[in-house]
Amino acid sequence: MWDPVRSKLAAALLKGLKDLPIYEGVKVLYLGASTGTTVSHVSDLLGESGIVFAVEMAPRVAREFLEQVASKRLNVIPIVEDARRPERYRSVFGKVDVVYCDIAQPDQTEIALLNCRRYLSGGGSLLLIVKARSIDALKDPDRVFKEEGEKIEAAGFKIKQLIRLDPFDKDHALISAVWTEQPTS
Repeated sequence: MWDPVRSKLAAALLKGLKDLPIYEGVKVLYLGASTGTTVSHVSDLLGESGIVFAVEMAPRVAREFLEQVASKRLNVIPIVEDARRPERYRSVFGKVDVVYCDIAQPDQTEIALLNCRRYLSGGGSLLLIVKARSIDALKDPDRVFKEEGEKIEAAGFKIKQLIRLDPFDKDHALISAVWTEQPTS
C-alpha cells in the first residue's frame, strides 16, 4: 500500500511530483533501503524487466529488508554496505538510470553524488530526499533545501523539481534532478 507517511516517494507523488523517472525496465540504485517499503513500490513500477539495487548498511534493518522484501522479489538485489563506499558494491552491474537516495546523514547529498559519479548513466535522474534536520538542526529548512540544490547543480545536474514533503515528513523535501553533464568529483 502506498502510504505517504511510510514512503517519501508516495508523499512526493501526492505533493505533485511530475515525470517520475522510475518505470518498467529501468535500473535503479536505491540508497537507504531501510525495511523496504519504498523499495517494494519501486520494484512494482520496474516490473520484471527492471532492477533495483537496494543498499542498506544497518544489519538489523537489512535483515528485515532481506526477509520481508528482497527474498520475495526477483528484481530486487540487496546490498548490505555503507553508501559512502560504492566501490564495495559487488552486485551492481553496468550503469543505472536512476539514483534514489533516502539516507539521514549530514553529508547525504555528497554521498548521493559519489554514487552518481560511479553508477549513473548520462542523462540519468537523481531523486534525493533532503532531510534538513539531519544536515543542520539549527538552520532554516528552506535554506538547507536551497543549499543542497546548489550542490547538485554544481555537480552537473539540472533540478526539475523541489517538493516539500510536509505534512507527511516534517522538514523533508524531494529534489528531482537530471544529469546534464558528467558529475564532477
